[in-house]
Amino acid sequence: MASHFCISHSFLFHNHQSFPSSFSSSSSFSLHSFLFSNVTYERFTLLSKASFHHPNNHAPHQEAVSRDPDTNSSSLSKSRFWVNPSRPRAKHIRTKSSSSRYIYLTRLAESLNSCTPTAQHVSTILKGLRDNVSESDAVFILDKMVNSVTAPFVLRYFLDKIKPSGDTETVLFNITLKAFRKSRDFEGAEKLFDEMIQRGVKPDNITFSTLINSARMCSLPNKAVEWFEKLPSFGCEPDAMVYSAMVSAYAQTNNVNMALSLYDRAKAERWTLDASTFSSLIKMHGVLGNYDDSLKIFQEMKALGVKPSVVTYNTLLGGLFRARRSWQAKNIYKEMVTDGVLPDFITYSTLLRIYAAAQYSDGAFGVYEEMKGQGMDLSVDLYNRLLAMCANVGCIDEAVEVFEDMKSSGTCQPNSLSFSSLITVYSCNGMVSEAEGLLNEMVQSGFQPTIYVLTSLVQCYGKAKRTDDVVKIFKQLVDLDIVPDVPFCCCLLNVMTQTPKEELGKIIECIEKANKQLGSVIRYLVEEKEDDGNFRKEISELLNSVDGKVKKPLCNCLIDLCVRLNEPNRARDLLDLGLTLEIYKNLQSRSQNQWSLHLKKLSVGAAMTALNVWINDLSKALESGEDLPPLLGVNTGYGKHKYVSDKGLASVCESHLRELNAPFHEAPDKAGWFLVTKDAAKSWLEYRSSTESIADLNFQVSGGSTLAVQYG
Repeated sequence: MASHFCISHSFLFHNHQSFPSSFSSSSSFSLHSFLFSNVTYERFTLLSKASFHHPNNHAPHQEAVSRDPDTNSSSLSKSRFWVNPSRPRAKHIRTKSSSSRYIYLTRLAESLNSCTPTAQHVSTILKGLRDNVSESDAVFILDKMVNSVTAPFVLRYFLDKIKPSGDTETVLFNITLKAFRKSRDFEGAEKLFDEMIQRGVKPDNITFSTLINSARMCSLPNKAVEWFEKLPSFGCEPDAMVYSAMVSAYAQTNNVNMALSLYDRAKAERWTLDASTFSSLIKMHGVLGNYDDSLKIFQEMKALGVKPSVVTYNTLLGGLFRARRSWQAKNIYKEMVTDGVLPDFITYSTLLRIYAAAQYSDGAFGVYEEMKGQGMDLSVDLYNRLLAMCANVGCIDEAVEVFEDMKSSGTCQPNSLSFSSLITVYSCNGMVSEAEGLLNEMVQSGFQPTIYVLTSLVQCYGKAKRTDDVVKIFKQLVDLDIVPDVPFCCCLLNVMTQTPKEELGKIIECIEKANKQLGSVIRYLVEEKEDDGNFRKEISELLNSVDGKVKKPLCNCLIDLCVRLNEPNRARDLLDLGLTLEIYKNLQSRSQNQWSLHLKKLSVGAAMTALNVWINDLSKALESGEDLPPLLGVNTGYGKHKYVSDKGLASVCESHLRELNAPFHEAPDKAGWFLVTKDAAKSWLEYRSSTESIADLNFQVSGGSTLAVQYG
């Protein structure tokens, strides 16, 4: 029975003629798979033939070796063989035949790993072996080495004592290279390779495989590629294990063609690929923005029976964060938990970033509570992302809790951005005293108010209709030598939609000082001047003079102001100009089955203006004989931004459609969508009088431009 799981010790290390054939990939047994695969020497146990055949009579022999292991070195080395511990009876056999020689050599290796890395100290430790040093002793000790600084001295000692040649010498160098891989000392591994060449020792596939995997473990994919491409010059042919490693290396260096070529070959030839290789492929696609391909690789990984690791899930979630696919991230996380893979800090922090960016407050706070429950320390960045989300969706109590948690965390303290976010929360809810109190705390903490903080305070005082305080903040901004930017001016425009007409002049003066060109346009609107043909020209010049990121917020705010001043025609002109200048893109979409209007990221005034223009266009299309599609839809988005209005954009849209007696109904399975069938729409449009085509847009748009300012 022993022959089924034992290999003769002397066969491995004393029959030099067997080495060449044992490295052949076509042989039924290879040293490659036996000695140099992921199964290390530590998984094999030296046993005595005598103790194996006579398990009850091993004690006297063992006691003698313990007293003087050197006296029995030669005989023991000839009588031992390797036993694979993965076999069912291996543990039982080892228990009954424990070798003192095994213990002695293990202790020698431990001493070598902790000794001073000099030839003298190494020689002193190994002199106990005397001249009875066998190749198996050398292999065993070198395989136990984890100190890459000492390992070369141990190797040289054995090379001098044993005087090996040919394949045996290559084996000893290869095993020593493992010590550099264990300690992640790739530079030292390269130096040992140079020494190997200088001594005339020929490297083999195992040499390069070890170096390539060392480079991977040291996060040096470029080095892995470099060594892989050296293989042919040394007459070596990569095997499946090396090719598998290179899938990951090429993926990490973003060499897409090589990575995918080897990956396809791996699937065709059924190479063994580990979870880290799939993680590299997933990350490669994620970096390139090929998120669907990342998910495809993930699904193929599971289909091939490779269990995703926490690193795999984290890599996939990182790609979904960049893609802003919060709904897919949520499903991937559920799958991760179902598969029994424990999330780590990276998992939670990535999910928190994803949910916060998507303004999915329930998910973000759920992750936050889990992190706190597990005693994880959040970074300033994570706290600030939570606070920024609270500012965007109006979570007052949660924002205060997060801020207080941050102050009491002991690991980080609020910075300027933290104060700014909470002040924004208070300001958008008109909580003047709380905003002022936090501003004082911010200054006492050593942070000067930024333009973002002052913008929030302007919004706060505007909501409270404290016009004089708005002017005071503007003067403070000037005193601090802060140049008013377009978002600040947009906030002033938003305040104008909430300010009594008799006090509008105070705000206009601030706008004129901040932006003379904008001030001129506002005067034109407020004073209700007749259109002499220059209005559109002035607006065009103004919009073209500002940065692309703020064009839409500014246009939104101007439309809101027109609505507030009961100037629907000018609101429509501004919308048309925004479409002409491509500030508004993809507001409408048409397919064979559905025509849709997309109002996401518009302020209330701009959204309602676009809705009424669209309805009017539908009437004209019907009058001209154009056939309507089976379905018509209005998409307001499913996000619930509290500051769009007191009710939210979807609610405002629903109310307006009801006022128009429009037969649109909210879709039960598509949040933020209002749909109507062709027949219902046609019937309504036919009976709708021409005077209703442009409805009264005098909506309450208090706070309506906040969304535009932040997200335009």
